[in-house]
Amino acid sequence: METKAGDPGAFAQFDLSRVDTPAFVVDAAKLRSNLQVLAAIRDEADIKMLAALKAFSMFSVAPMIGEYLDGACTSGLWEARLASEYYDGEISTYSAAYKPEDLEEVCRLSDHVIFNSPAQMARAALILDQARLTGGDVSVGLRINPQVPTGEVPRYDPSSPGSRLGFPLDQLTEEHMEGVEGIHFHNLCEQDFEPLARTWDKVFDAIEPYFGQLKWINMGGGHHITRADYQREELVEFLKDAKEDTGAEIYLEPGEAVALDAGILVGTILDTGVNEVPFGITDISATCHMPDVIEAPYRPAMLNEGLGEGADQPPVRLGGPSCLAGDIIGDYRIPGGAKAGQRIAFLDQAHYSMVKTNTFNGVPLPSIWLWDSETDILDQVKEFGYEDFRNRLS
Repeated sequence: METKAGDPGAFAQFDLSRVDTPAFVVDAAKLRSNLQVLAAIRDEADIKMLAALKAFSMFSVAPMIGEYLDGACTSGLWEARLASEYYDGEISTYSAAYKPEDLEEVCRLSDHVIFNSPAQMARAALILDQARLTGGDVSVGLRINPQVPTGEVPRYDPSSPGSRLGFPLDQLTEEHMEGVEGIHFHNLCEQDFEPLARTWDKVFDAIEPYFGQLKWINMGGGHHITRADYQREELVEFLKDAKEDTGAEIYLEPGEAVALDAGILVGTILDTGVNEVPFGITDISATCHMPDVIEAPYRPAMLNEGLGEGADQPPVRLGGPSCLAGDIIGDYRIPGGAKAGQRIAFLDQAHYSMVKTNTFNGVPLPSIWLWDSETDILDQVKEFGYEDFRNRLS
């Protein structure tokens, strides 16, 4: 598996014994730094910037996010409810398909409702009309599929052949655009500026006839803007040009970029052994706590890997406590050596990992902590118990 890099930042000095395990620890100072970068891009380019809740839904830090960004983008009714309860600013909702019984409330909660196809939008016409009659000011958008593959992993590439996400650009007609006030495309995954520019070249030509009609254009997420090597100056000039050329409000929806390198997942090695290779069993489960490790797949970077005692020893294969044979995190040279009771931590786990956790096999959910590396204040935000596991079952 390819190792997914992570910047330890201030976590290099964090005492892992300060929290129980497993536990997510989010650094408020790093989160604030990411938000400042995003807000600076937003202000310089004069666009709107929304936080993608699908990637990072830690609503206890919603007030901080509200200080810097313009609102939240959501993926359906429940995220729209969460945004309306905790987040300031606009709410933009897109789902690959809406249930009719959910759509009325989605329209009431959202400023933008984005449909995956003109057919869906047509079926929702009565609900949209009713929403407007009752005082709603919802703006309707259409997600398009640019048909410009940019990703290395097809399952994460919305433009991969056969994708269900967005209406294929080569099928778009003037009739499909009736009643559409906004265009949405999301074509990136952990990428820099070049794939966005390449996507826009294709999209621009297709939607240019509607520039006088479109009130907004949402360029989605997947922009790694807060990564140190991202081409931010090029992005700002691009966004300025897009706004001037189209006459529309431009939106970006960073998700991972909000919490990039802002969190770790702390665990404990519970047991060790050898079966052709050294192995260790931890209270962190790939399948329960970091499912992208298996789905992507990737090898998460470990805090301080290869440092101290054990650096020259053979790598240890770490896996979770579940009964799934494939519950494997990866092979690591453990700081301090692999032994029962040893604390470890995996980098860059605030985004996606936190929102994808599950209790398969009765594996406990990680607690959630907020640490400020500038003040060293550490607070437990939430802990989970047996009842959280039981109440999901029948």
